[in-house]
Amino acid sequence: MFKAPIQGRSAPAFWERRGILSWLLWPLSKVVGLFVASKNALRDLGIGTGKPFSVPIIIVGNLRVGGTGKTPIVIALAERLRARGFYPGIISRGYGGRSHSKQSNPIEVSSKSDPAVVGDEPLLMAQSTQDAIPIWVCPKRRKSIRALLNASPEVNVIISDDGLQHQDLTRWPAREGGRDIEIIVRDHRGEGNGFLLPAGPLREPADRDRDITLVTGSSQGTDSPTDVADGLHYIADRPAFTLAPTLEFAYPLYNPKLVTSLEALLAQHSNTPIVAIAAIGNPQRFFDGIQSHLPHPNAPLKGIALPDHGQIDVALLNTLDAKCILITEKDAVKCAHIDDQRIWVVPMQLTLPNALMDWVESILQRPDPNAMHSEPRGKKDG
Repeated sequence: MFKAPIQGRSAPAFWERRGILSWLLWPLSKVVGLFVASKNALRDLGIGTGKPFSVPIIIVGNLRVGGTGKTPIVIALAERLRARGFYPGIISRGYGGRSHSKQSNPIEVSSKSDPAVVGDEPLLMAQSTQDAIPIWVCPKRRKSIRALLNASPEVNVIISDDGLQHQDLTRWPAREGGRDIEIIVRDHRGEGNGFLLPAGPLREPADRDRDITLVTGSSQGTDSPTDVADGLHYIADRPAFTLAPTLEFAYPLYNPKLVTSLEALLAQHSNTPIVAIAAIGNPQRFFDGIQSHLPHPNAPLKGIALPDHGQIDVALLNTLDAKCILITEKDAVKCAHIDDQRIWVVPMQLTLPNALMDWVESILQRPDPNAMHSEPRGKKDG
């Protein structure tokens, strides 16, 4: 299989398979496990959490450190909910932007926002939804929700991009009769070697409870899906769906309206070097998707994997001897200042199953179990 060279910092190889290093670090993972268990116990007792909000919260998170494909799912979920008559809003930490500072106040995101301020993923969400859905960023998620609801009182469901590990994000999960939903996203890497940090890639145990799991691509690891039927299966004894993101189209960075098929673009450059660059959590998936569309297996393709949220700069581009350079939409939002007509953006298409959306809608329509104790709208941060 094609493997891309990685420039900059990358995840340790021993996170994927248990070996000497992972076992040497395993005692530290046990300490992390005790800390995580203590935090979760305090949350379950209501210690350190605020009042619940008056709208349901859907948390789209992951157990692995780094990206597993949450952002396309958040975008698709928001758009599908809006099409079904809901008024969703999105909150994010704004990782990679100045809003990520713990001292920052909530910032509203628009398609014209600066990615250096709000982060690349929130900006991509705003551009993909054409500013039709309110999006706010702040490391303090309760502050983001308050700001969003004050600015957009019509919002009746919040989607949190990440946040599974945030204690102050109070929720009553669907599996316990509530109308908040905890979604865990995992990719083809599964849970790696199954160990918590630092011996493995996990922030919480692999069997952490959840309402549903979404698998982006084929799954592997110690906890493989079972009872697969019509896309629905089970992971950690909870329903799971396997999604199939696709790369079908491309457009030049300088003009997003000039859309062409990815296969046609690659065929046009079949006899010249092609470079793919990705600064995302799992760049190999992007490279594999492009590889599958090449006109023949031996077509020249070079993949460059940068650290997640990294920057594609002009100095790097000037070193590349290629007439076609392919990048992700997430990277494109940080490249608006670059004038290089070799760059083509390859968006990811993702469709959520109707059965999944029917289930989500049924949960959101439940009566509010926190009606007597919810934080009133219009509350200001003190």
